[in-house]
Amino acid sequence: MKNILLTGGAGYIGSHVANLLLDEGLNVSIIDNLITGNKKLIPSNASFYNCDIDDVNCVQKIIKKNKFDIVMHFAGLIRVDESVKDPKKYHLYNYQKAKKFLNTCFENNLKKIIFSSTASVYGNPEKQNVSEEDRINPLNPYAETKLKLENYLIRESKRQNVKYIILRYFNVAGADKKLRSGLISKFSTHLIKIASEVAVGKKNKLIINGDNYDTKDGTPVRDYIHVSDLADIHIVSARYLFKKNKSNIFNCGYGKGFSVKEVIKTYNQILDKKIKYEIGERRPGDSKLVVANPNKFKKTMKWKPKFNNLKYILKTAYSWEKKIK
Repeated sequence: MKNILLTGGAGYIGSHVANLLLDEGLNVSIIDNLITGNKKLIPSNASFYNCDIDDVNCVQKIIKKNKFDIVMHFAGLIRVDESVKDPKKYHLYNYQKAKKFLNTCFENNLKKIIFSSTASVYGNPEKQNVSEEDRINPLNPYAETKLKLENYLIRESKRQNVKYIILRYFNVAGADKKLRSGLISKFSTHLIKIASEVAVGKKNKLIINGDNYDTKDGTPVRDYIHVSDLADIHIVSARYLFKKNKSNIFNCGYGKGFSVKEVIKTYNQILDKKIKYEIGERRPGDSKLVVANPNKFKKTMKWKPKFNNLKYILKTAYSWEKKIK
């Protein structure tokens, strides 16, 4: 495995994976149209193509020029609130454009895919820790479009020798310890990103979206995974796909949930100045509790996380926020 193609490599997770792949001595090519990505996050030793994923001619030229072993598809829109307001936009970017891109890959014999999906396809899980076999019930257009592309990949794999690994991300947070990559966003809805902006003084306070959920303290509970562990999961998955040539679906989380208030309390333990917060309205499309059962990935890959520590996640997020201040 030498040559990897990444879509969305100017984004938070894509750029992190790109850095790790380059650290491993692999060749990385990035396609990104920069509508949500940031050019500053693209590693200097990656080949960059400013191109839309549904531009068939551009994508075809890139694939023909390079003999890619695997494609990792990160490109897409990720804001649940925006997807509720504009479902057509999310259907276009996360499904129609992505489908067109995948078809271009298949037609040019690039048939090993790692796809960034989301744990929000589970909706409000019935179990404390949700596994890959549990019921799917997306609660918002963002999750629906991700699920639609999952199903498309699965259908195509049966039709035309495509092998895939679908990774369902839980809540990704933190930053690269070398601070090469982290979350840059003017409109982030990520709790830890907003808390970090308050911590460094970019914002005055944090709004907790609802405290009347059926959870231990009334605030939503999430499973936070450090972005470096998630990036490692992609590399482990790529090697597995390259060697074993087997399709699979995996959860990407730690299996432990923290409420919004618990995250703020933990953050306050490492800060000099306390994070101010207020209780606001619930957001449409939010789930009350989403925590992974991560055992399938750990057992299949014999994998162990390196950064499974909320304080470490928050410290790296804080260091990154100070850097980009």
